Amino acid sequence: MAGFRVWAPKATKAAVETARGRFSMTEKPGGWYEAEVTSAHDGDDYWFVLDDGERLPDPRTQSQPSGIAGPSRLLDHAAFQWRHDTWTVTAFDRAVVYELHVGTFSQDGTFDGVIEHLDHLVNLGITHVELMPVNEFSGSYGWGYDSVDIYAPHHAYGGPAALKRLIDGCHERGLAVIADVVYNHFGPLGNYLERFGNYLTDRHTTPWGRAVNLDGPGSDDVRRYLCDHALTMLRDYRFDALRLDAVHAIFDMSAVHFLEQLATETRELEEQLGRKLLLIAESDLNDPRVVRAPAAGGYGIDAQWSDDFHHALHSVLTGEKGGYYQDFGSLADLAKALKHPYVLDGRYSAFRGRHHGRSPRGLPASKFVVFLQNHDQVGNRAKGERSGRLMDLAHLKIGAAIVLSGAYVPMLFQGEEWAASAPFLYFTDHQDQALAQSVRAGRRSEFAAFGWRPEEIPDPQARDTFIKSKLDWSEVDRSPHREILEWYRSLIRLRREVTALTQLSLEATEVEYDDAARWIAIRRGPISVLCNLGDRERTLPCGEGKVLLSSGKVVRQRGGLKMSVATVAVLLSES
Repeated sequence: MAGFRVWAPKATKAAVETARGRFSMTEKPGGWYEAEVTSAHDGDDYWFVLDDGERLPDPRTQSQPSGIAGPSRLLDHAAFQWRHDTWTVTAFDRAVVYELHVGTFSQDGTFDGVIEHLDHLVNLGITHVELMPVNEFSGSYGWGYDSVDIYAPHHAYGGPAALKRLIDGCHERGLAVIADVVYNHFGPLGNYLERFGNYLTDRHTTPWGRAVNLDGPGSDDVRRYLCDHALTMLRDYRFDALRLDAVHAIFDMSAVHFLEQLATETRELEEQLGRKLLLIAESDLNDPRVVRAPAAGGYGIDAQWSDDFHHALHSVLTGEKGGYYQDFGSLADLAKALKHPYVLDGRYSAFRGRHHGRSPRGLPASKFVVFLQNHDQVGNRAKGERSGRLMDLAHLKIGAAIVLSGAYVPMLFQGEEWAASAPFLYFTDHQDQALAQSVRAGRRSEFAAFGWRPEEIPDPQARDTFIKSKLDWSEVDRSPHREILEWYRSLIRLRREVTALTQLSLEATEVEYDDAARWIAIRRGPISVLCNLGDRERTLPCGEGKVLLSSGKVVRQRGGLKMSVATVAVLLSES
């Protein structure tokens, strides 16, 4: 026997249909319908049928083996045989995060394909694996952010059991797992939610269409839908953390913001399960309320990505000034980013044409995740170029050293550690041609601000665009990729072994720089990171200390360190 329940306040009647027949559902208060079907069992397919007789997937479907247009399948989470009921993961303030896309991380593009490369991540020194969205979406391949059927793991990746095998395999190796979830919008194809209830609103809009209804009539059940999904991921799939996509596009005028409600319920589940659970936000608001505690007027999210850090570092290393990079570019900006998570902390943004952000003063460094690359900063370029294609390997090493020796929580993007040659392009598999054409036009319009020409932009709908984005793992053993991989391993090993590098104190960070001479020196207690970014040898000021790691030739001189062109060195004070 199986119980069925659906929120469908727009319907006047509802039924559930299985292979054994159609069964009427009983209307309950609040727009809910319920039924118990004695002949239904785990693994059976089913549909909901509303007034007009069209068969629709369950909004809370746990499995869609035939994709977004197919029937839902009953799934008993308790039936899965976990091999590891207890596991230990690294605390987030000592984390090294690794973001990956399941479809391009391995050649077969599945959850099981990721498992094959987990030992590589362990040997690299990774502690947390972050999966780009794994829920159902239109077609067989895509980034996953046009999500529908958010409770169901993507069928082309292997479905629910394969996702659990992957998480079990990560925990076996001491790796924490982060799920990227999308609560700001739903995908346009296969989205039947509006047939059931007021999941969307016209009061707010996002870059992707109508916003999720979090503060209008019917929003209590929509909030419940999203919060229950988060709890399902953390409890039933055993994720250790969630990354919340683009929270600046989550619109909520309620007295208790949705993010605060989600954080509160996550803390309650954390207490029930007896293990640490994290929420990590993506936000371009530069608003510290996102990560401040509710008692201090915040939403209580544990951490957030720092785009300003990326933009400041990227623009210094590449010289790019298009689009949002126009607000950055000087070593002064990079120096500020190393000590303050928001470079734009209330100052004027030329890109936005207004002042932006506010001071995050008082927040610890462990509240912020920094990176040289991520899926957005690579994939939202016209050609999907990685940093290794935009700068020489010497400057790539400098960028990696600044990220991995800094006060914040560092994150890598798949393949970054060996300067993978494959691009990471934007790709879709939409079955609706009108939508496909709209996506093409939207990409061209977005890239115009960066000066990229339409003919430079690969067709997102072409399968070849997806195939080109797959990592070539044979590169790992070839030069120069092997050299870059060893550099990343050495930096991560240093971070793990030198206590000062995991003491995430912004107050203890001191930065000295010379914009004209193109050098910057970062000091964190006994650790100094000296970077010669110029095109000539330089002697950078530093005290006595042991050179722990250097990317080029360095020679100790009185009162300083003589450094070759485009070189970084990490020193440990002997005092």
